[in-house]
Amino acid sequence: MIYLITGGVRSGKSNYAQNLALSMSAHPAYVATARIWDDDFAERIARHKSDRSAAWINYEEERYVSKLPLDGHTVVIDCVTLWLTNIFEETSHDVQASLTAIQAEIDALHQKAGNFIIVSNEIGMGIHGETLIARKFADLQGWANQYIARVANTVVLLVSGIPVVIKKE
Repeated sequence: MIYLITGGVRSGKSNYAQNLALSMSAHPAYVATARIWDDDFAERIARHKSDRSAAWINYEEERYVSKLPLDGHTVVIDCVTLWLTNIFEETSHDVQASLTAIQAEIDALHQKAGNFIIVSNEIGMGIHGETLIARKFADLQGWANQYIARVANTVVLLVSGIPVVIKKE
């Protein structure tokens, strides 16, 4: 099963995803896709880590999430935006190559047994990027979200901490 949990910054996505995972498993897995870019990001990561109890199996993987031993587990992948950023940098900002790479990762996860709760951001609902790279990334994020939503069994949009189910099979 694939669940897509999406919404804006600080909309409650990660908390919702973690609670969902804990409702499905006593020992869910958490995959952090973040790369530490600066001191502020290091603090954000530390805050996220402190939100999780010892019940969690924790992984940190910036790129090849599908290669982790996740088969048969309930897994939170947080988040697509950071995962895509890593891929986008790796491909020298090639939108099509990045989209193909994330689609291959999602397809590989879809072949595994388990519950995959994928957290993403709706960055296209905000202001437009000032630079070409920012605009290209916003397009990439939108197309990646559409792809994941298409293959997901359940899609939940978080608005101000309130979950709105927009797809449920």
